[in-house]
Amino acid sequence: MSRVPLVLLPGLLLNKRMWQPQIEALWEIADCWVPDLSQADTMAEMAQQVLAEAPERFALAGLSMGGLLSFELWRQAPECITQLALLDTNPRPDTPERQEDCRRQLRMVASGRFPEITTDVLLPRLIHPDRLHDQALGQVILDMGLSVGPAGFCNQINAVLSRSNSVSTLPTISVPTLVLCGREDILTPLELHEEMAASIPNATLTVLEHCGHLSTLEQPEAVTRALCDWLVP
Repeated sequence: MSRVPLVLLPGLLLNKRMWQPQIEALWEIADCWVPDLSQADTMAEMAQQVLAEAPERFALAGLSMGGLLSFELWRQAPECITQLALLDTNPRPDTPERQEDCRRQLRMVASGRFPEITTDVLLPRLIHPDRLHDQALGQVILDMGLSVGPAGFCNQINAVLSRSNSVSTLPTISVPTLVLCGREDILTPLELHEEMAASIPNATLTVLEHCGHLSTLEQPEAVTRALCDWLVP
């Protein structure tokens, strides 16, 4: 059986390592590719860069910012996407409070405080409170942030801030879609995923217990099972 081309989109200040458990577990059924999402400062340009390097047709999975980009990819090239997985993401625009929080993080970068963004701002929001003392997991997240770097982070934040409202896009998604989130995700709560699953015609909702926003690393085996069932129904 030929492997499914699978494009995996990372979240803000994250990279290929956030998908590593799934890449290793799915290698027999999926040919995985994780693009660099640090070079463009709009979702439209990010999508164009992905499409320039992606296979002609592919399954697509995105977490958090990667989910936001998935909506843009669907708007630009629905004919390229065979299946869609939306993990811990949000079809709605950010609230004014969230937008100001993003701008505050940009000011932190400008004042030379970039390393604090991962350790002090993002980490407590990314993972379940019970995992905040998991030093190995915390180090992986910190290393990914440092790898993306301040310039890449600013590009990503600006892309997030200027993104389109994707609520009206949801009913147009016509491919088999997995919607997945951690029950304790405080960045993109369960109700957003219930809305997506109800609005996308051929969607399945999976909720992971004892899991925050970074589901691929918090509950890697459960995410892999869900992706496997989605890829090979």
